[in-house]
Amino acid sequence: MHEHFFQCPYCWEDISMLLDSSIYSTSYIEDCEVCCNPIRIKIEFSNQELVGFEAINIEQ
Repeated sequence: MHEHFFQCPYCWEDISMLLDSSIYSTSYIEDCEVCCNPIRIKIEFSNQELVGFEAINIEQ
């Protein structure tokens, strides 16, 4: 597991998230723990290293 920090695309608060490096690539929706808005999370790992991360405002 990898801890990753990013900013919420709605409220701009810093958020910490644990990412499972055994999953090569995934996309899912998770609510911000601060403002509760839905964020599309896109993650990509290569050789258990994080190579891609996006936190996207889905209400655009």
